[in-house]
Amino acid sequence: MGTPGGGAGALRLPGLHGYAAEFSPYWPGRVACAAAQYYGIAGCGTLAVLQQNEAGIVLLRSFDWNDGLFDVTWSENNEHVLITSSGDGSLQIWDTAKTKGPLQVYKEHTQEAYSVDWSQTRGEQLVVSGSWDQTAKLWDPAVGKSLCTFKGHEGVIYSTIWSPHIPGCFASASGDQTLRVWDVKAPGVKLVIPAHQAEILSCDWCKYDENLLVTGAVDCSLKGWDLRNIRQPVFILLGHTYAIRRVKFSPFHATLLASCSYDFTVRFWDFSKPNPLLETVEHHTEFTCGLDLSLHNRGQV
Repeated sequence: MGTPGGGAGALRLPGLHGYAAEFSPYWPGRVACAAAQYYGIAGCGTLAVLQQNEAGIVLLRSFDWNDGLFDVTWSENNEHVLITSSGDGSLQIWDTAKTKGPLQVYKEHTQEAYSVDWSQTRGEQLVVSGSWDQTAKLWDPAVGKSLCTFKGHEGVIYSTIWSPHIPGCFASASGDQTLRVWDVKAPGVKLVIPAHQAEILSCDWCKYDENLLVTGAVDCSLKGWDLRNIRQPVFILLGHTYAIRRVKFSPFHATLLASCSYDFTVRFWDFSKPNPLLETVEHHTEFTCGLDLSLHNRGQV
């Protein structure tokens, strides 16, 4: 965890490689990290809950799973609850107030569950997962099985992200080179965007514009998409030298975003500027896979 232009805190988890990091929406400085042994190719996984304080970063809790953990999302209705997604195709619900877990396991995906996200729009408690089995699934954590399955992608799904604006709407990014937008109330895909000529590993919604999404791909580029006109991107950001693993819009600035890559860097961008690359951070010595921006502390990443 660090601050652009400021100091960074570091905590090593020996033998584990981080895949995803998510700030708690409730506790300032608290982060959940989904990790796997042996780069997720074999071995077990760990959910680590970290807290930053004056002394640095401390490990509050850790939970082990018998396969690699690839993504994590905080509950939007309970500050102690998290969901992770795993290499065995399952989702796990954890309670950080308890020492053991998981509370529940959902096993429906037939290949790696690579993405999980909890809806942030009020009035619905829905979770979406994306898998290498080319499907996305909709879950209500209070129900023991998925509510529905979304089919259409012709490749691995790497990322599934809820719209922060439109209830029941999510986007998915895939190895089939498309970004797709779905509505849980309607069967079939709402919109298909041939966003890159390469696998797309990440996508995110702008927090200030319900029509704007960003994609990050193996072609090292970030592209912005306006859902009202998908013929060409509204911006293209170049600078990474290897595949972009994750991209996130800022919760505080409409035109600011951050990306991390297999080139070991985290980069900060302002797509409204003629020279959009603001900063390149080179703190890491291996692939940078997880990234999040704090809702509580401006500039904390």
